[in-house]
Amino acid sequence: MKLSRISALLAAVAMAGGAQAQDLLFPPGEDDRFNWSSYEELKSMDLAGETISVFGPWLQTDKEFVENTIDYFEAATGAVVEYSGSDSFEQQIMIDAEAGSPPNIAVFPQPGLANNMAARGYLSPLGEETAEWVRNNYAAGQSWVDLGSYQNPDGETELYGFFYKVDVKSLVWYVPENFEDAGYEVPETMEELIALSDQIVADGETPWCIGLGSGGATGWPATDWVEDLLLRTQPPDVYDGWVSNEVKFDDERILSAIDLFGDFARNEDYVAGGAAAVASTDFRDSPQGLFSSPPQCYMHRQASFIPGFFPSDVEVGVDADFFYFPAFEGLDLGRPVLGAGTLFAITKDSPAARAFIDFLKSPIAHEVWMAQKGFLTPHMHVNVDTYSDHTLKSMGEILLNATTFRFDGSDLMPGAVGAGAFWTGMVDYTGGTEASDVAASIQATWDTL
Repeated sequence: MKLSRISALLAAVAMAGGAQAQDLLFPPGEDDRFNWSSYEELKSMDLAGETISVFGPWLQTDKEFVENTIDYFEAATGAVVEYSGSDSFEQQIMIDAEAGSPPNIAVFPQPGLANNMAARGYLSPLGEETAEWVRNNYAAGQSWVDLGSYQNPDGETELYGFFYKVDVKSLVWYVPENFEDAGYEVPETMEELIALSDQIVADGETPWCIGLGSGGATGWPATDWVEDLLLRTQPPDVYDGWVSNEVKFDDERILSAIDLFGDFARNEDYVAGGAAAVASTDFRDSPQGLFSSPPQCYMHRQASFIPGFFPSDVEVGVDADFFYFPAFEGLDLGRPVLGAGTLFAITKDSPAARAFIDFLKSPIAHEVWMAQKGFLTPHMHVNVDTYSDHTLKSMGEILLNATTFRFDGSDLMPGAVGAGAFWTGMVDYTGGTEASDVAASIQATWDTL
């Protein structure tokens, strides 16, 4: 065989071994926003010939984004990563685990299923070293350790989930031009937010647009309000106890958070259309009042996805913006953030799978997706300037300033409660039913499970 043919054969073999540096979305070393030293450090992992299977919920655009990110791991280490996504992830991962054929790594959309699988012995613990890394390198690090730690079959608690790609819910949306015209300032505390609401009423205007309508899921936006308010009125261990049913729905601390939501949603002067319109207004339509002329409302509390329902000509960061749903200055509970996120767990252990988890610790593994779209991270050592736009950067900074992060509580409760009685109960509450009666009914549902 001629030398040129041997060289060509070796090149073909190398190309088949994973992503190559020249194929990467952002060429290494060419954009100083990225932490290229963290990419170079990955090259100390020699994983040539190793294949890692990853199964998750991401399809279409998100699948492209995660694969673009994984390319850096492949190029640096020589490993081949096979990612597959499914909109039936929750069902399929359990089927695969029970059949003894799981992927190396599973990407869970929320902690509940991961918790259940850990208890059945289907997940491999990530170890104290990783737990300590999360504590030291993620903002509100202990929160992320807590959210990823579950009991094993022997009842011992260990870290199983590594959170990566987070969503923020503690946001208030507004139109900067409306604030400027009226002389309003963005509030820094809950006391200031309430004072601003009262000032808007005194000026003859309406401060809030709130809508709970969502077809068969009507009521869920109110559960987010209650969760956010509970984190701003009680220590996080009360929230954790409530989510696990150790603190009951009819506990006075929970009732207080529900009634605080009522101070906004059941206040005829506070909400566009009056309190009666709250339950009947579709959540997708509820922010429209921000953009009418004159404005029907000045503020709308909703998660990071809501701009998808703004008028098509609204540019976020210019025509609309947001601020952190603030904490009470007088209660000294820090800066809690409510949200959601995906977590990576090892479902079929191998040294290469653990190397992939180590990759997720590197700034480059976060910055590459940050520079694309739809990704937020609490990693304290990333460059926030790699976010692809002002909106994501601002949300990322909210995460980095958080002292506590908690996952959407209703998503962690049993479905009959979190996606059933809690939703309908909040609709009843906005309709005038007392918080004590609503809470007793929700708790009664939980007690039957």
